[in-house]
Amino acid sequence: MAKLISGAKQIVMMVKMFKKRKKSRVVNAKKKNENKISRNIFYVAGASDKMLFGIVGILTFFGVLMIASAGIVYADVRFDDPYFFFKRQMIGIVLGFIGLFIFSNIDYHIYRKWALLIFTGALFLLFIVLLPGVGAEVYGANRWIGIGPMSFQPAEAMKLALILYVAAWCAGKGKKIITDFQDGLVSFLLIIGIACGLVLFQPDVGTAAMLVFISVGMFYLAGARVSHIAMIGGLGVAGIIVLIAVAPYRMARFTTFINPESDLQGNGYQVQQALIAIGSGGMFGIGLGHSKQKGLYLPEPVGDSIFAIIAEELGMLGAIGVIVLFVLFAWRGLKIAASAPDIFGKLIAGGITIWIVGQAIINIAAITALMPLTGIPLPFISYGGTSIMFTLISVGILLNISKQSKE
Repeated sequence: MAKLISGAKQIVMMVKMFKKRKKSRVVNAKKKNENKISRNIFYVAGASDKMLFGIVGILTFFGVLMIASAGIVYADVRFDDPYFFFKRQMIGIVLGFIGLFIFSNIDYHIYRKWALLIFTGALFLLFIVLLPGVGAEVYGANRWIGIGPMSFQPAEAMKLALILYVAAWCAGKGKKIITDFQDGLVSFLLIIGIACGLVLFQPDVGTAAMLVFISVGMFYLAGARVSHIAMIGGLGVAGIIVLIAVAPYRMARFTTFINPESDLQGNGYQVQQALIAIGSGGMFGIGLGHSKQKGLYLPEPVGDSIFAIIAEELGMLGAIGVIVLFVLFAWRGLKIAASAPDIFGKLIAGGITIWIVGQAIINIAAITALMPLTGIPLPFISYGGTSIMFTLISVGILLNISKQSKE
């Protein structure tokens, strides 16, 4: 009997030792794999999503074509150079595509290690843009940092930085903590509160709302409770009401949205001119380069209002064509997110897709009077060097995730 007990103890000990060695091998293999990822920064295996790249190429080429058309009069009057906006945008596009190709070959896993540093750097840029003598004030807002003849908009960098940090934060916490009220919801609100607070000081309500929209979308994809998402939505609505109430110009914009005829020569001017442009285009448009509204009637023809010029010159068919391209972008982006090899990749891909498509929806809705006017540009198409650079870099990261797809 004693021998049987002794033998059983030996068997139990052997099983424990076997399990311990197996666990040790798994841990060592995991560490080895992580070290391998950290050493192999460049990831070139696999094929990237060619359809997504094609969609982005078409949108970008179309955008620079429309900037050349829409900005020719405005640029000639303001800068004595009809191709001022076209040449500046081409610089941003060239730098953006260089960034796209570089980042499409960098293993996206590396950003998990550096996400906090990237986010902190973006916060620092948002802070210094508010300092006198650093930030360049344009139309009463401090949103740009002057770099010689060029300018840099930190809020555009924050969009990508926030996506990377929220993805790393959610992936590190896991679904169990994400669904918790204090460790999940409250901590999440603190993250987006810091980023949005600095943007609101510029002031830039449109970009702050966009940051919230992107983050909440990612939070939902990470497995957050629907009740928590609804709570954030309620807080967001309350916050917008307060921001409208405390700023007369925002209240005027909102009042004009409710009653467009109330201030046609003031706050309602841009939307009314945009609607005239859209209506003038009809089904087929009046022809590329023949817009009448760009002749100093429609404010910001190369910026927020460029969709109205597209509808005027290329008609409803041209406008629908742009919308279809963004729908296709959404399809490819969400497909990449769904087939990403891990939750970190899924959240980055989802965040980038939500950002670009959501921003397009808001821009088009605002310029067609379906929502109050905001200062949100149309991705790939509106003028803005910083915007096009970071948008194309983000597409590069999206393409790298597609290379590592499970499919």
